[in-house]
Amino acid sequence: MLQEFKKFAMRGNVLDLAIGVIIGGAFGKITTSLVNDIITPFLGLFLGRVDLTSLKLVLREASETTPGLAITYGVFLQNILDFLIISFSIFIFVRLINKLKKKEDEAPPAPKAPPKPSNEEVLLAEIRDLLKAQHVDHSA
Repeated sequence: MLQEFKKFAMRGNVLDLAIGVIIGGAFGKITTSLVNDIITPFLGLFLGRVDLTSLKLVLREASETTPGLAITYGVFLQNILDFLIISFSIFIFVRLINKLKKKEDEAPPAPKAPPKPSNEEVLLAEIRDLLKAQHVDHSA
């Protein structure tokens, strides 16, 4: 079972997937930082608030005996914004890669060497040359 797992784990697709997960995690951190540190402050400024995640609808105020209850729709909006930016970034990245692949596919193929003539063609060419040589000898 250990050998079978090793064979599975060393297969190219599994390694590619692991690399993709690691890069995806790092990309997610970068995108989250972009949203939290750059886009959200501008939205907060536009909306007249400092922090989008602080938006909430209070259902019950906190008291000494009961905790407060609120719908934190600002956090939900932040997560939607994160998702949209991440999905748009991935779309742009995949589109760029597809364009590069398309250019590679459209590139003219390297010139191929002419095909080697078959034995019949070689023999026919020799016969033709011999007949030409005989025809030249008779006319002289």
